[in-house]
Amino acid sequence: MIASAPAVRFPTGVVMFRGFAVPAAALAATALAAATSFLGASPATAAGAPLAGDVCFWTGAGQHGTSWCYTPPGYTDVPEFLHDKAASFRSNADTAVYVIDWGRGTCYYRLIRAHDLADNWPWGARLDGVADTTMGCEIG
Repeated sequence: MIASAPAVRFPTGVVMFRGFAVPAAALAATALAAATSFLGASPATAAGAPLAGDVCFWTGAGQHGTSWCYTPPGYTDVPEFLHDKAASFRSNADTAVYVIDWGRGTCYYRLIRAHDLADNWPWGARLDGVADTTMGCEIG
């Protein structure tokens, strides 16, 4: 004969067996961990908060407005809302990255040094993509 844990009946009529009770916080943490590993994503941070290794760009001066972050390596086009509209950036990357402007028949790059930032960045009006190399472009 199998012994069972005593049941607890709540005023709402729900029955919970004491042996199977799981604190809500533990259940929520387990669900979040499972969802995160299933999606292959890292835990969310505050909007616009750069992670180690990221270079983030904002639509507003002073690192305000809508943001998007690039993590090296490789090349990535910036999202449309930021295309030619970046007003500030901050680098938490340990390496230099290059912002790319695709011009007519050629391209130009601008160096962003490791751990650099600009709160009022005029070159952001030319931002089309970000890379970890100059992509063979001319200095701009």
